[in-house]
Amino acid sequence: MSSRLIGVGVGPGDPELVTVKGVNALRAADVVVVPVMGASDGTDGGERGRAEATVLHYVPAEKVVRVVFALNERSDRARREAAWDAAGERVAGLLEARGTVAFATIGDPNVYSTFTYLAQTVVGLVPGTVVETVPGITAMQDLAARSGAVLTEGTEPLTLVPVTAGAAVLKEALSGPGTVVAYKFGRQAREVAEALRESGRIDDAVWGSALGLPEESIRPASGLDGAPLPYLSTLLAPARREGGRGGKL
Repeated sequence: MSSRLIGVGVGPGDPELVTVKGVNALRAADVVVVPVMGASDGTDGGERGRAEATVLHYVPAEKVVRVVFALNERSDRARREAAWDAAGERVAGLLEARGTVAFATIGDPNVYSTFTYLAQTVVGLVPGTVVETVPGITAMQDLAARSGAVLTEGTEPLTLVPVTAGAAVLKEALSGPGTVVAYKFGRQAREVAEALRESGRIDDAVWGSALGLPEESIRPASGLDGAPLPYLSTLLAPARREGGRGGKL
């Protein structure tokens, strides 16, 4: 039988937002891999990540395997590539020994996920591996629900940008007509606030972090003052809407 690698989206952190299909995939897999951030020497730093905490609500700890990834390594390409190779080799070994491996990722496995890179590496190491994904609820959906914001209406576009690509990307998106969602903006909160003010879109915008967790924070973007925020903070700037109900149908 072919080895199966299944990327399972486990949502933004709230265990109740894992889909039934996602829970079934986690429980049916021979082993569940969760990504953890490595220490400076490349070893397991010991900190439990959001994906792992969510998974442990549904599968026993002895079924979970922690694999170190260079999750935030952006400056040292050689170190990042070495970490990816090591992670891929570890998962390839699990596939060959166990058959079916589920990889738990926060959000959705096809939206800015570590799973994309992992699958490419593993397929090269274990030819014939069947790769599947189970979609997960994203942070932008959860933030919209928890804040009462509407993501899209009628013919409005929806633009999702990672602020790690630079503030210029966000400014360009904000100049458009639809709703803009920005991921990973915590370290550039000052630049994000400036972009929102320059575009005239700060009044309706909201941001959130640790959604569904005890330390959850959801606040108006107008209160951004440049203070450091959690790295995984999410911003939602709704489209400008005029004309009343159904105005953009």
